[in-house]
Amino acid sequence: QVQLVESGGGLVQTGGSLTLSCETSGRTLSGYAMGWFRQAPGKEREFVAAISWRGVSTYYADSVKGRFTISRDNAKNTVYLQMSGLKPEDTAVFYCAGAKLASSSPTDYDYWGQGTQVTVSS
Repeated sequence: QVQLVESGGGLVQTGGSLTLSCETSGRTLSGYAMGWFRQAPGKEREFVAAISWRGVSTYYADSVKGRFTISRDNAKNTVYLQMSGLKPEDTAVFYCAGAKLASSSPTDYDYWGQGTQVTVSS
């Protein structure tokens, strides 16, 4: 069994910063790419960022480029999403997920966390 547990969400003002963490436990996702997605109320789940297994390649949605940074520490089985310059439209539940290859499509991901709420106040 693989478990992904997100943490670090919360309430922040416009322009503020947050860092999300996603720790895997159980069977490790060795060799897996990891991604972050988000889902706002009434909207579909959307891609935010992804990182390859060794962290060499990273990918971002246009809406977060220059503001968000994805990284990972495989020794700690943890993936991070550093978010800065937050906007009210970033408000959503953020999910981390694992896939064999980095992808922007949620259907390519095999494992998902339960999500962490990020709320940006105006």
